[in-house]
Amino acid sequence: MTAPRASRRGLRVALALGTVAALAALAAAAVTWLNLRGEAPIPSDAPALAASAQQIERGRYLALAGNCAGCHTAPGGADYAGGVGLPTPFGTVYAGNLTPDERTGIGAWNAAHFWRAMHHGRSRDGRLLYPAFPYTSFTQITREDSDALYAWLRTLPPVQQANRAHSLRFPYSTQAALAVWRALYFRPAAFEPQPGQDAEWNRGAYLVGGLGHCMACHGARNALGATDTGRSLGGGLLTGLGWYAPALDDSREAGVMRWSEADVVALLQTGLNRHASVSGPMAEVVYRSTQHLKAEDLQAMARYLRAIPDRQAATPAPPAAPPGAPPSAQMLRGERIYAQQCAWCHGEQGQGQPGAFPPLAGNRAVALAPPTNLVRMVRQGGYLPATAGNPRPHGMPPFGHVLEDADIAAVLTYVRGSWGNNGSALGLQDVARR
Repeated sequence: MTAPRASRRGLRVALALGTVAALAALAAAAVTWLNLRGEAPIPSDAPALAASAQQIERGRYLALAGNCAGCHTAPGGADYAGGVGLPTPFGTVYAGNLTPDERTGIGAWNAAHFWRAMHHGRSRDGRLLYPAFPYTSFTQITREDSDALYAWLRTLPPVQQANRAHSLRFPYSTQAALAVWRALYFRPAAFEPQPGQDAEWNRGAYLVGGLGHCMACHGARNALGATDTGRSLGGGLLTGLGWYAPALDDSREAGVMRWSEADVVALLQTGLNRHASVSGPMAEVVYRSTQHLKAEDLQAMARYLRAIPDRQAATPAPPAAPPGAPPSAQMLRGERIYAQQCAWCHGEQGQGQPGAFPPLAGNRAVALAPPTNLVRMVRQGGYLPATAGNPRPHGMPPFGHVLEDADIAAVLTYVRGSWGNNGSALGLQDVARR
């Protein structure tokens, strides 16, 4: 190769590398800008604002409405001192200490730092926060509510408890990867009341979509964990918890558009109504949060949830089993197990006992496409929350020590295919992986 030709080739390589470097720098600058847009500088010497008793009480109520204790109070631990592990598909994120301890909590934060965390998802030291802390919903909270919540948290006893480091796989553990995710999927946004709706509907939208962060569990998500904006309440598996949060936009799952507002309020306030009862993570939400809400806020949430368009209208129902078809061996086995283990409480025809044990006949939770919750309840049992309206709730004992996987698959197949239910049969693989 002659010297001029080698020189030209080296020049092309250098130009190509320079172009790649320039594009990388441009992309990095764009990601940085997308993660900083809308943020105002926070002075380090910002004076603390005196909070009124009314503001503090409002903050206490908002903490209940947002179920802050659910993630920030560990079992047996101090209130709001953090330490709860939140499993995600990418590893475990640990909730932080919200007490006003200067070293390990938010004692060194001012109201602006707290607002930035809620609205922008950035910590006091500038770190980007993982969306397991649902700032993707909290971004809609008003500054007034953020300041009230901060004021109340400042009244808690300070607890010196260092925050536990997250346990995330590479590259999800890096701030760079989180910055790219936020650039793609997060936009700080204020709640905007819909002009075509009244104050009650808009209050419900604010509570469900913002402070209540319902989509954190009930939202359909993509492979990178971002909520599907087209179906923000479309249902999703709760990774690591072993539960499925059913869709709130589908009356075949958990949509309440066919219920009365009184029925919705009853479920949120007491944990059960004439149609359904709560279990699993939703039982904790009712226990810690919604049972404590004001009647007008529960009414507003019911109004909003009932107005969500029903996806069932656009999706055909699965075909019913042909009439007169002989029962399979699995159905016969399930029928025998049901008579021995289940009929005592749920009735021979799945009719249940009003106020005690829910009916299984015509129960939409029985026919959910992912049978996760059914398998979980049979294997590990579960209880409704104790509430003022239902102070001594009934529960279901665990049967995992009594029934083998094949037995669980058989009895659930029987329940899903009897008394008008139209759920699919379950195999060993449906039970063993849950």
